[in-house]
Amino acid sequence: MNGGHTGALPQPGMERLGALWPRQMPVVMAVLNRTPDSFSDGGRYLDNEAGLQHAELLVAGGAILVLDQGRGGEAQVWGLLAVLLATAAWGVDNTLSRALAERDPGQVVLAKAVLGAVATALLAFVFREPAPAAGNAVALLIVGAAGYGASLRFYLLAQRAFGAARTGSVFAFAPFIGAALAVALGDRSASGMMAAGSLLMLAGVVLHLAESHGHEHEHDAIEHEHAHRHDDGHHDHVHEPMPEGAHSHLHSHAPLRHSHPHVPDAHHGHRH
Repeated sequence: MNGGHTGALPQPGMERLGALWPRQMPVVMAVLNRTPDSFSDGGRYLDNEAGLQHAELLVAGGAILVLDQGRGGEAQVWGLLAVLLATAAWGVDNTLSRALAERDPGQVVLAKAVLGAVATALLAFVFREPAPAAGNAVALLIVGAAGYGASLRFYLLAQRAFGAARTGSVFAFAPFIGAALAVALGDRSASGMMAAGSLLMLAGVVLHLAESHGHEHEHDAIEHEHAHRHDDGHHDHVHEPMPEGAHSHLHSHAPLRHSHPHVPDAHHGHRH
């Protein structure tokens, strides 16, 4: 407070701040990592109570941001809430997809595509949306095959290779690539803060992927099915004849203790 008035910035100061950080841009994005395959957070939120308390703080902070940004109009409030809901759904989907990463990616993509198509068709029927023109339908199929089908396949393969946390950080950089393409195509709404954020995000992704993690660890006896190869040091069972490349079938592992650099994949979910 200042002389009975709120301590807001003077108008020239607000204009300078707005030029650096447009109010249309998100101020904060927060992700609560509860996946057991992350080495970066030390498993601080795996406990249900700790995770719930942290989620409540994030929700409270998000609500404050929504209310603050929403002063510009009711339509903006609904838009921000929609983004919040989409982000939460993406996080849930990311965590649930980790269990599917060891399955055949083609089957997972097909199953999720069928579910999505059925849900979309039902929504279109309920809201009486008209059927798209033939050209638009073909364009939508092409965009869906590339932007969803191929993307999801690569996403699942990445989760299998280096875990959900690293995969999430890499895919979270995608909007910055889209923004760079928009600028290259002539968009002029970029700002210095956006460029600085892009560089920081890129640095974080590089550091995350370049992390080297190795120590002595144990593998318990286990029987499971997932896609695997026989040159990774963990799958020494024999076939007749021996297959080439990745394949999937039910197989067992004997107890093993060894030391080597590893990532949080299907065989390295141990706690630290």
